[in-house]
Amino acid sequence: MNLQKLLSWSFPELRSQYTQRDTMLYALGVGACSDPLNESELRFVYEGQLQALPSQACVLAHPGFWIKAPELETNWVKLVHAEQHFDLVQPLPSSGEVLGRYRITGVVDKGPQTGAMVYFEKSLHTTAGDLIGTVGSTYFLRGDGGCGNWGEPGKTLPAVPERAPDGALDMPTLPIAALIYRLSGDYNPLHADPAVARKAGFASPILQGLSTYGVACQTLIKAIAGFDATRLRGMGARFTKPVYPGDTIRTEYWLGEGGAVQFRCLSVERNEVVLDRGTATLV
Repeated sequence: MNLQKLLSWSFPELRSQYTQRDTMLYALGVGACSDPLNESELRFVYEGQLQALPSQACVLAHPGFWIKAPELETNWVKLVHAEQHFDLVQPLPSSGEVLGRYRITGVVDKGPQTGAMVYFEKSLHTTAGDLIGTVGSTYFLRGDGGCGNWGEPGKTLPAVPERAPDGALDMPTLPIAALIYRLSGDYNPLHADPAVARKAGFASPILQGLSTYGVACQTLIKAIAGFDATRLRGMGARFTKPVYPGDTIRTEYWLGEGGAVQFRCLSVERNEVVLDRGTATLV
């Protein structure tokens, strides 16, 4: 990776319009409304009293696979999405127009044999200039160690408590979950084409990491926020293992003070932790 070119990379301001249809499609892609007869769940997929899931902020005004640009000289084939977080200062509207402004906040060089972490952040604004919130992403470039350090690393996510969780909720995913979620903008063939998945070392296409992240988001809203999406304002997690469409995702959570929550997600079928060091903030 060429660190100097990375640091001078210019992100255009992105304007994104989204409709209630987009919001409902996103919610279906992360498994919302598993019970269509539950009126509380319908609010995520039906225009009557539609609420946007706050994790949808991660896909609005998305810059695409920018780090693949040839001039950055990254070994992008070895890139994995390591962590994700968002913090909202106001609930995300169910439709509208937003502006996304990006910046790189840090690079941590873990050495030639390990790789490098790239931290970048999106600030999401209304067209009037009001801040909606910030969205942070961490990429682990396993083939780009030795590039050098710059800036500040992201905040460290705490380990979940060692005691038993205060609660847990299982959410089955559909075998076609990845095909639905990709319609929200992630067209990586790894999540659709069995041949591409096999070349990448997987038995079949895997679920998008941000879809798993969205499953955790809507599960927490159902389990501890009374189905009110406007109460969940912040969430972070580390991606640890792939999820296959059709897996059951169990979200275990620990309640703290002042609306603080810690959580992790497991694939029930394989008994593997797929999201770890999860944090969430409720109001």
